[in-house]
Amino acid sequence: MKIGVYICHCGTNIAATVDVNEVTKFAKNLSGVAISRDYVYMCSDPGQELIKKDILNAKLDRVVVASCSPRMHEVTFRGACEEVGLNGYCMEMANIREQCSWVHSDKEKATEKAKELVASAVAKASLLQPLEPMRVGVTPSALIIGGGIAGIQCALDIADAGFQVYLVEREPSVGGHMAQLDKTFPTLDCSACILTPKMADVARHKNIELVTYADVENVEGYIGNLKVVVRKKVRYVDEEKCTGCGYCAKVCPVTISNEFDMGLGTRKAAYIPFPQAVPLAYTLERAKCMGCALCEVVCEVGAINFEDDDEEIELEVGAIVVATGYDLFDPSLEPNYGYEYDRVITGLEFERLCNASGPTKGGIEINGKEPKDVVFISCVGSREKDVEGGKGNECCSRVCCMYIAKQAHLVKEQIPDANVTVFYTDVQAFGKGFEEFYWRVKEEGVNYIRRELKDEIKVEKKENGRLKVKTVREGRPIEKEADLVVLATGIVPRRDVSDLVRKLKITQSGDKFFLEAHPKLRPMDTLTDGIFITGCCQSPKDIPDSVAQASAAASRVCSILSQDYIEVEPIIAEVKEELCIGCGSCKEVCPFGAIELKEEERQFEEIVLRTRKSYVTPALCKGCGACIPECPVSAMTQKHFTSAQIEAMLRGVGVTA
Repeated sequence: MKIGVYICHCGTNIAATVDVNEVTKFAKNLSGVAISRDYVYMCSDPGQELIKKDILNAKLDRVVVASCSPRMHEVTFRGACEEVGLNGYCMEMANIREQCSWVHSDKEKATEKAKELVASAVAKASLLQPLEPMRVGVTPSALIIGGGIAGIQCALDIADAGFQVYLVEREPSVGGHMAQLDKTFPTLDCSACILTPKMADVARHKNIELVTYADVENVEGYIGNLKVVVRKKVRYVDEEKCTGCGYCAKVCPVTISNEFDMGLGTRKAAYIPFPQAVPLAYTLERAKCMGCALCEVVCEVGAINFEDDDEEIELEVGAIVVATGYDLFDPSLEPNYGYEYDRVITGLEFERLCNASGPTKGGIEINGKEPKDVVFISCVGSREKDVEGGKGNECCSRVCCMYIAKQAHLVKEQIPDANVTVFYTDVQAFGKGFEEFYWRVKEEGVNYIRRELKDEIKVEKKENGRLKVKTVREGRPIEKEADLVVLATGIVPRRDVSDLVRKLKITQSGDKFFLEAHPKLRPMDTLTDGIFITGCCQSPKDIPDSVAQASAAASRVCSILSQDYIEVEPIIAEVKEELCIGCGSCKEVCPFGAIELKEEERQFEEIVLRTRKSYVTPALCKGCGACIPECPVSAMTQKHFTSAQIEAMLRGVGVTA
């Protein structure tokens, strides 16, 4: 066994706290080590060339690189080994940056710890076995879950590349929250004017199959070969026959609250969400329908069918993009904001008041009157880490500051003599043109009053029906009377996010949004190969960032669908069949659904024995190792992390296994 050890300085990231020269000398004396070197940046081209030359000239058969986290450069060093004929899985990394230099200040102790980590990696390297990635075929089609602007953009980009796309949206129409907006900041473009052409493109694209009013029920399989069951909810209206004439809604006697207008307007039990809906087909909400059948009588094309039922659709795709969007914080959870009063509304409710297709036809009115004193309150449900009893998110929602500025501008535009006040904590004007727009709004006469996030703000109703907003600034109380208070509610994860996590076998971050594989290098990938995330389901973001990420996710999907096959990581669990007792414990704990129990029949003289054995689907297994300690008979093992290798690592740091 000839092992080469390579210690990285990482500039001063490692060298400032670890004596790299001493660690290099120490490694030379370890069993099996033929070469020990250090270099300032081992991941650089010269550093990689150093490794490759030694593999060729010194005939090394194992390599240890002591540098940063394997998450950063394991693929880099594997590739360098493979370029000169050494199997990439015969390379081991010791993390002496994140696990050593970055967490210690005592150089002597950090150096000793680095030595132990290198010794541990060398001990494991001596037992490494060559592994080969598995190859799986690819179904050249994609599923997009969510038909907001991110899902629409992603679907169009993939379809334009020539691949089949299934776009599944849970509402009767695509469009998402963007369809509810009036104008977009900072350019004040009409939201519908930007969005509806994209919606029409999705509907008529030859490579896109639009499946609206539907939910994803189940997902099985692995990257390149995913089987999805979609339940298309019954509309009681045939989409193909419906012409969108609206006669059914005109004769419907049932009037209910319109959720698209945030409850500020009404609709009929037979409805389309908004005038530009795609598809332009009516939906009959039977739970609210009184069963009069007038809609069926007036429908000239016979599109109404009360006997319809839900439909199950089975799809086979190579990759999935999750673009399910977000919910807005419910301000009723924090009584101080006075959301129970009819003159206190959310930012999205304000958008519906401004919108020409909204309940007031675009007029900013409360109880039929124009408000003359308007107060906006920022950070409602955002940045609540230090707020006692806060029920919102700790993170900033990123869009609230600018949509407040936009809405304040719209008030001044429609009601020039209105007094507009913004109670804010900080102004996050981070995007292109945002700062200029913020100053424009201030110059229009909008009064910005800063308050500390920790200072309570309270909305009360006066006897005359007007509102009073009370807070503190620099220790002094401030009161402001208002006819209308608009709460800038923040972006929060959707209520059904946990359900989708379970179905897709992806993960959530601490803030409950979907977790990306790497925040900087793989922001669209999840930890489940072949499943990607985009838009606000990953984190709060504005429309331009959502569109940009959607196109990036589409690019990642196309890189998969364009291949005849893809290679899958071989570091997976495997079963020792002779030891397996078929108890199923491993299956219960597998977070990726990679393990199943298979029954076997064996003939023993005249007796047929039926036994159960665990089986690992290689392409589904992510090598998490959860099944290993769960097995009561040690029948589960994992390639590249065998018990013998781990015991050797422990001995390397002086621990007796």
